[in-house]
Amino acid sequence: MTANLVNILMGGVFHAAILFLVAAGLQVVFGVQKIFNLACGSFYALGAYTGVSAVGYFTAHGGPPALFIIPLALGGLAVGLVGVVVERGLLRFVYDRDETFQLLLTFALVLMLEDLIRMTWGTAPVSTGGLYLNYGQARILGATVPVYNLIVIAASLAIALGIGWLLSRTVFGRIIRAAADNREMAEALGVDMRWVYVRVFTLGTMLGTLGGALVIPATAAMSEMGIELIVEAFAVVVIGGLGSMRGAFVGALVVGILRSVAISVYPELEMLLIYLIVIAVLLWRPSGLFGAAAA
Repeated sequence: MTANLVNILMGGVFHAAILFLVAAGLQVVFGVQKIFNLACGSFYALGAYTGVSAVGYFTAHGGPPALFIIPLALGGLAVGLVGVVVERGLLRFVYDRDETFQLLLTFALVLMLEDLIRMTWGTAPVSTGGLYLNYGQARILGATVPVYNLIVIAASLAIALGIGWLLSRTVFGRIIRAAADNREMAEALGVDMRWVYVRVFTLGTMLGTLGGALVIPATAAMSEMGIELIVEAFAVVVIGGLGSMRGAFVGALVVGILRSVAISVYPELEMLLIYLIVIAVLLWRPSGLFGAAAA
């Protein structure tokens, strides 16, 4: 009984660790640029496929299988640089437009990236095989947990702390917070908002693509995986509160653990349970658990 509970909990925390990376990227982009990025799931899927290709290239050229996590993470981060192209080539034209244009544009990105993935990698699922088993398994209270899952959880916690440090202890972090609070005042003080937007959107994109890359050893990359992730990422944002990193962290844990419990008890309730929690939060606290209440 204890082992089963630990397996459910660790499975939920692992999913939450991945979900946090995507939701954190969503939060930082919305906080500064006020754009609700529907394409976050597509960047996640792009990171997953790129990670598979990077690992395949690494192992095919004699790379030690035990070090596969290095090209996996680097591939996920590198493809996140597509955020520069997307922000400069598309998003900069809709910042001052109605939110409808922004949503339509990011939804168009979802469709374009999904087709790009299918043209590049095909429609069949791809994976890294059982490479993650090179790290072995750990015993926790009678439960067997892949060490790779623990590495991803630790990495996600380290990234969460790193984001906190970036936002609170660095000059760039202070600029981000100033721009999020009052864009016009930041510009009046000499902040070049064009490059702030490029860096913020690229940071958000890289968090999403890294999340996609890290999840791949435990599952398979599929062209529709981004669509499924979008729903969960938005649930995290609604539960935690728009623009709140603490909210993204707590929301990811709630969604990840609830999803794991539902899958183990009654899989048909997986998404319904998440929706019910989202509805409850919206009714009880519309701004989210850590969001700023509207004046």
